[in-house]
Amino acid sequence: MATLKELRDARIEKLNQLKSLGINPYPAKSYRNIDNKDIQTRFNELAGKDVVVAGRAFAIREHGKLYFIDLKDHTDKIQLYIKSENVQRANYEDSELNFDDLKLIDIGDIIEAHGVVSKTKRGEISVEVHKVRILTKTLRPLPNSWDGLVDKETRLRRRYLDTNINRDVYERFIRRAKFWEYHREFLKQNGFLEINIPVLEHVTGGADAKPFVTHMDALDQDFYLRISQELYLKRLIGGGYHKVYEIGPRFRNEGLSDEHLPEHIAMEFYWAYANYEDGIEFVEEMFRYVLEKVYGTLKFNIRGFDVDLTKPWERIDYATIIKQRFNIDIFNTNIDEIKNILKANNVSPGKAINLERGIDHLWKLIRATIGGPVWLLHDPTFMSPLAKTCPDNPQLTQRIHPVIGGSELGNGYSELNDPLDQLERFKEQQKLRDAGDEEAQMLDIDFVEMLEYGMPPTFGWGHSERNFWFFENVPAREGVPFPQLRYEIDEVTKSIYPELFI
Repeated sequence: MATLKELRDARIEKLNQLKSLGINPYPAKSYRNIDNKDIQTRFNELAGKDVVVAGRAFAIREHGKLYFIDLKDHTDKIQLYIKSENVQRANYEDSELNFDDLKLIDIGDIIEAHGVVSKTKRGEISVEVHKVRILTKTLRPLPNSWDGLVDKETRLRRRYLDTNINRDVYERFIRRAKFWEYHREFLKQNGFLEINIPVLEHVTGGADAKPFVTHMDALDQDFYLRISQELYLKRLIGGGYHKVYEIGPRFRNEGLSDEHLPEHIAMEFYWAYANYEDGIEFVEEMFRYVLEKVYGTLKFNIRGFDVDLTKPWERIDYATIIKQRFNIDIFNTNIDEIKNILKANNVSPGKAINLERGIDHLWKLIRATIGGPVWLLHDPTFMSPLAKTCPDNPQLTQRIHPVIGGSELGNGYSELNDPLDQLERFKEQQKLRDAGDEEAQMLDIDFVEMLEYGMPPTFGWGHSERNFWFFENVPAREGVPFPQLRYEIDEVTKSIYPELFI
């Protein structure tokens, strides 16, 4: 069996033969004018008409004076039916091939075919070709021919191969694009403006997460890659905008898992003169709108849970559910009591755990058992530094989380707009950071200054593409086109380019 290097060398020899004929194997111009799927679905209308198709050759069959090539584009495949007598007057200057030149085509090459829509004697819809052009001569064969790429390491490192070969993966990222497209559509219909905000921040905040740090030479200062869009979008609300949002990347210097990636796409919106009760109704409507558009259903199996989003969402209270499950009052406890409960439930609390993180671990134990859809309401104030408190109980906040498939798939609240209260909460968070909690929020005095000029009552909401991964029911790295992996170069590539790896 030939090695990859030997196969590559054979293709380079064919590349050189094409060039010796005066053929450019990489022309800029294509004359393609129709999708393969259109030919398949509109055959009765198109039969006998000239078309120009283009795509990858993924099966080549030679029968003397006949060639059959299965051509795959982004929509479907079509058979090319090539007779010797029809392809004899090639214009090499336009990258055309004669019939005898077809031997220089390999599986995976990208070609263009001009011809007539027809059917073979066996009834297969085809294009009877009268002109063939080479558009891209490939130097490496696609793995496993076209039988399917299953090696996970190859799939994740070379996603362009995965999407070429595995149709289900290809279609997943179409749905991912539509997932955000329909968010934008819904928000636009409801009067929101998308306004881009900085990715590099002097002070980062809006979430409990460890940031990445970088340095800007022009200012000779360190910056953080944002962990949230929150604080700048709220500055826009303070600047007089009524409804704003952004969809874009955020970065959290945390571990890789089936539910988390350090870099991912997230959406946050802020709505002036609304509160968390308004937000509950709006977010439920947004979930239904986006999911119905993307999937055509509101019923899913997620992480082993059957989830029906056509049903009314249940509501549970943060402190109450922990009291019911663990018989503990989160407002009258200590770290030792929390650690004992965690140990009894086979959770390692870690050395640097504090009371806030411990209580969060208790909630996560409960959360893992909830299929949803459920609204978690009223996080404690000491765990919610940016949310308004409840008028009837200042220990609780007007904060909400949707719980679906055993996880929280979003975060929203009536935004805190009291600058003095906000400053005190920032101070408490800064104390936690100074005590070693790298995920506690930073004291952002510039944001406090904005609040002193005045920000109206506001509801804010955010969720990430983690929602998409959940509704696809795939791990995080399967839900993005190019997941983060440890950088490496394989040995075959090193052997092909030895001068680069001395």
